[in-house]
Amino acid sequence: MHLAAAPPGDDPESEVSSMDLEANGYPDSEAIRRLEEEHRHYSEKLEALLQKPWLSEDEQIEEVRLKKLKLHIKDQMTLVRSQTRAYTAA
Repeated sequence: MHLAAAPPGDDPESEVSSMDLEANGYPDSEAIRRLEEEHRHYSEKLEALLQKPWLSEDEQIEEVRLKKLKLHIKDQMTLVRSQTRAYTAA
């Protein structure tokens, strides 16, 4: 099974760069806000898709893709938040 390429703005490879993670020496709250917004966007798209009584094969693939994107973003948020805690503990 091959997942379709993500449309612009839906790129799972839009990793938080080290510049995003550092503002005055600590992880940037803007990076966290952006990740939360992306996660919310994928959640809304997934919720809309799951409102259908049945899913076509393409929609099932899209469901899996959206779930993976959400998980990827959640992992990034966890990383940023752990870096924030590490910074404030230092």
